[in-house]
Amino acid sequence: MWTNLARGALVLLATLATTPAFCAPAATGPVEQQPLNIIAIAMFVVFVAATLGITYWAARRTRSAADFYAAGGAISGTQNGFAIAGDYMSAATLLGLSSLVFSKGFDGFIYTIGFFVGWPIITFLMAERLRNLGKYTFADIAAYRLEKTPMRTFAAIGSLTVVCFYLIVQMVGAGQLIQLLFGLPYNYAVVLVGLLMMVYVMFGGMIATTWVQIIKACLMLGGGTILLLLALAQFGFSLETMAQKAVAVHKDGIKIMGPGTMLSDPVTAVSLSLGIVFGSAGLPHIMMRFFTVPNAREARKSVFVATGLIGYFFLVVCVLGLAAISIVAADPQYWVDGKIGEKIVGGGNMPVMHLAKALGGDVLLGFLSAVAFATILAVVAGLALAGASAIAHDLYVGVIAQGSANEKTEMTVSRVATVGMGIAAIVLGIAFKDQNVAFLVALAFGVAASVNFPVLILSMYWKGLTTSGALAGGLTGLVAAVTLVVLSPAVWVKILGNATAIFPYDHPALFSMTLAFLVTVIASKLDVSARSKSEHEAFADQYVRAQTGVGAADAAAH
Repeated sequence: MWTNLARGALVLLATLATTPAFCAPAATGPVEQQPLNIIAIAMFVVFVAATLGITYWAARRTRSAADFYAAGGAISGTQNGFAIAGDYMSAATLLGLSSLVFSKGFDGFIYTIGFFVGWPIITFLMAERLRNLGKYTFADIAAYRLEKTPMRTFAAIGSLTVVCFYLIVQMVGAGQLIQLLFGLPYNYAVVLVGLLMMVYVMFGGMIATTWVQIIKACLMLGGGTILLLLALAQFGFSLETMAQKAVAVHKDGIKIMGPGTMLSDPVTAVSLSLGIVFGSAGLPHIMMRFFTVPNAREARKSVFVATGLIGYFFLVVCVLGLAAISIVAADPQYWVDGKIGEKIVGGGNMPVMHLAKALGGDVLLGFLSAVAFATILAVVAGLALAGASAIAHDLYVGVIAQGSANEKTEMTVSRVATVGMGIAAIVLGIAFKDQNVAFLVALAFGVAASVNFPVLILSMYWKGLTTSGALAGGLTGLVAAVTLVVLSPAVWVKILGNATAIFPYDHPALFSMTLAFLVTVIASKLDVSARSKSEHEAFADQYVRAQTGVGAADAAAH
């Protein structure tokens, strides 16, 4: 259930919310609390203490806006690759995707692949140009040759929309995950996450956020690998033996080894795929990571490293899902009332946790529980930093102060914005406590794919893009994505209680993103103003900078 466990993410993660296996335990109603795990709590306290120490260290090195937003551009490609992987590999990756394989078999594997295929787009089309054209935010690129004030306002609105939706999901997930595993009351958990988020970002900025994400990635990779080896050892390190046992145990038998009915509707499959692939490329907290490296070469290297780590971990997750079928599903103690094939204890996202307890006892279970919650802290910190940069750098400096604000004032506004976002996240997390917010993830990916991505990719590659076209297409994508999600079964039927959805699909990207591109192109073609001609001419200078990086440090001044 994305409401429990979603990232960021990564990236991103959006569409598992609509599958039955991924929606348990439900976000509506009480969460079944597990026995208090002292080891998990102790490990979580150690992680928090370590990250607070990092924040103290980072705060002493965060002296400028460049340090706060982009770690001074001093993060290496390898370090940034680990940080990107840490931002993208959420608790949903470990718990949600493994539970999907546990429930659906091969279909879960195909679903997992979907969250990986967006990275070639980022690698080959965006990473180098993002680093060369931008300085701190997506708006720096969109406003490079287009009119500054409207484009920065538009970019900030798109970024904040995605960030806010994700923050709600993360806060609800944090509260329910701690309530489930640690026994801490929901509201206390939400407040704790909000306060830690504010401390990480307000004092440590991007330096602290980066290292929190790096540590979290190492913990996630290490914990997953240990559990993988323990699981394989149970079957003589033979995947074939493990698969045979899974087929014998699973209620669907041999059917789990072939494609099923999860994506039987081609429209849903295409729309889902477009949302995952291009939504990932439009997530503001992912795009910000490319401004932390010193040059385009390191940007490419960071994507290469991140892709390898993410791909490896996704394979680990799939094997863990198969192992959970073979070990957890065969043991009645992990099922409610001992009925195999019915509800699993702790909810549908818990098979890998049960697997950890079966193979490593309370120590491994405690470690993975702490890591699962640490992933939410890391993603929330990245989201908060992206939101603070949109408010301070794009809206305050770029729009209100028209570029005249000094760095000290910008840093003050950034920290105030961080506090404001933290308070808003806490309030929204508590307000949405008993609501099924799965639709917010679909909406976040739909907005990222329909608003941020079309304007970003066209501004980098199409000479004919104009301010009028970008605004018309971007706003059309925003309205279309929000409207279609509201009219979809996820909201119109499940949330609002209507009998039939007006829009029959849960994922809007096929329609809203296509409409955004179409309106952007048409409006740009129809724009024959003098301003549009100068914007066309400015593309030549932008192209040189995109290829060489010459003058990239001045990108934010345009």
